[in-house]
Amino acid sequence: MIPNPSWISVLIVLPTLVPLLAAAVTLLAARSPHLQRLVSVGAIAIALTASSLMLFLTRENGTFAVNIGGWGDRGLAGTPLGITLVVDRLAALMLVISLIVLLCVVVYAIGQGIRDGTTEQPVSIFLPSYLILTAGVCNSFLAGDLFNLYVSFEVLLAASFVLLTLGASADRVRAGASYIMVSMVSSLIFLAGIAFAYSTTGTLNLAEMAVRLDDVPSGTRNALYAVLLVAFGIKAAVFPLSTWLPDSYPTAPAPVTAVFAGLLTKVGVYALIRTHSLLFPGGSMDNVLMIAGLLTMLIGIFGAIAQSDIKRLLSFTLVSHIGYMVFGIAVGSALSTSAAIFYVAHHILVQTTLFLVVGLIERQAGSSSLRRLGGLIASPLLAALFLIPALNLGGIPPFSGFIGKVALLEAGAQDGSVLAWLLVAGSVITSLLTLYVMARIWTKAFWRARADAPEGDLASSTASALIEEGTDVQLAEREDVGRMPIAMVVPTMAMVAAGLALTVWGGPMFAFTGDAADGVINREHYIQSVLHEPVGGQR
Repeated sequence: MIPNPSWISVLIVLPTLVPLLAAAVTLLAARSPHLQRLVSVGAIAIALTASSLMLFLTRENGTFAVNIGGWGDRGLAGTPLGITLVVDRLAALMLVISLIVLLCVVVYAIGQGIRDGTTEQPVSIFLPSYLILTAGVCNSFLAGDLFNLYVSFEVLLAASFVLLTLGASADRVRAGASYIMVSMVSSLIFLAGIAFAYSTTGTLNLAEMAVRLDDVPSGTRNALYAVLLVAFGIKAAVFPLSTWLPDSYPTAPAPVTAVFAGLLTKVGVYALIRTHSLLFPGGSMDNVLMIAGLLTMLIGIFGAIAQSDIKRLLSFTLVSHIGYMVFGIAVGSALSTSAAIFYVAHHILVQTTLFLVVGLIERQAGSSSLRRLGGLIASPLLAALFLIPALNLGGIPPFSGFIGKVALLEAGAQDGSVLAWLLVAGSVITSLLTLYVMARIWTKAFWRARADAPEGDLASSTASALIEEGTDVQLAEREDVGRMPIAMVVPTMAMVAAGLALTVWGGPMFAFTGDAADGVINREHYIQSVLHEPVGGQR
């Protein structure tokens, strides 16, 4: 750990500040879509550059913290004043992976809007909301106090509602209303937890709370922990708090669904990691988390098997694979935490990629329903773009999904408890069933002839005609079906390449997540970086 020079303090602020400023600029430039696009891509690129520098700095020097507001380091009660932003290896990694996704998805969305028009996602509304969402995601990973984390969640909620309801169709408004109601309940529970935490410890600063909670009676600590687990469990879509997700995400435009699936639940997972390791170490709720993780895996994948629409199927697999991350958090060892962090990074990339590919399938074939699809193997590029992340999600070696799952299984075996072994068995079953549902998509959408699909007769042309220049296929869902726009294909290819890079450099990446896990479990480094004094020092 080294002292924070002023330029590092500026660097920590940039991932949140730049997208917010860019959102204001894009709102003012509502009549200039070209300027909006340039500003949006440039702002996310700047945030990604700053986060990449922080990733390098934290790898070499540990944790950095900055207090925003100029109030000085301490208040009258000895508590840090102002907004505390903290970046360690975990936060830096989450920022980099998230901003890669956000950059690729915004390019994809711009390409879709240029090709198809702006009816589905009006640029004047979409890009400012997207940038606000970006700022909320980044601030969630940097937040060093509970209230700042709550504000970040509310920023995400406001932007998410706008993005979910773009186009104002009945289905989207209905899904958006459901999403906002669930999110408001989560926010109210979180707000109650904040009040509970402040009344218990006299602070909302995470580092300060971590120290003061050591002196709180165990019953009070467990009650506070349970409240925060429920709030973050809803955000992360942990069973039984996950039923809202499959009904909310699939109705949105493809770029929105992709970024939501990849990132929003991972913000909740990140909050669970911080809560478990920093505020409540010792495993008082680990058995509850293990059971929740097991049920999340199994119920999610069984739900996926029952679906005939690819978007809903992938939404259920999204829920299912959150269970792997909860598995790693609950076991609580260095290996399991490292595996959970690695799996979060893997899943962000792969799940986003699959939803982007579904957007290409809709653009190519006019539907995401397996009852209407077939013959997509006629487009080898589209087939490859789906097959690689699908195998990765299923955990086929040597992909990154296999690396993360093997590490989780090893951590569960090392734990040796009955619940850990049940989680190991559940993980294997879930992985096999994930392969089954991915194979089902492949055989129905790509391999069989479209004429063999139960509702394939709704197509006015064969699948081979879909890739011909200038061909439009009229289907119930769309009237603009045709070739895949290059501006949508390129960012999807970039996401596939990012997933493959995580595989190729899996060893160094897992070593980094191991260092990040050490920083998470050995919370003294985090506390000292924020409070600037040894743990246990006088306040």
